[in-house]
Amino acid sequence: MDMKLELVTVPVTDVDRAKEFYATVGFSADHDTEVSDCLRFVQMTPPGSACSIAFGKGLTGLEPGSLDNLQAVVASADGVRAELLERGIDVSEVDAQPWGRFVHFTDPDGNGWALQELPDRSPGASA
Repeated sequence: MDMKLELVTVPVTDVDRAKEFYATVGFSADHDTEVSDCLRFVQMTPPGSACSIAFGKGLTGLEPGSLDNLQAVVASADGVRAELLERGIDVSEVDAQPWGRFVHFTDPDGNGWALQELPDRSPGASA
């Protein structure tokens, strides 16, 4: 049986501010539907990802900013860091670990993201 994670709900306080922020990071806006005064659904997808995020009004009981380690894989930690800095995103220095190289940022509510460059595991690569 296959199970594909395709949507993660991110708790935010200001839907429009979050939508602008994630667009600046480079996410594509897939949907923005206001069903009623109590329900708004926004879906955005990181470039190259099969999994999207959703946020809005009436979607979750989680406190805004309560997600502290959403993680995505990138080809180059240095490259994504430079690109995010160019876009005005406050992003950490590259953190090199044996299991990958990471950069971190938070959205305006404090939801934390880690972008990981996977280590080279090809034959002959140093561990």
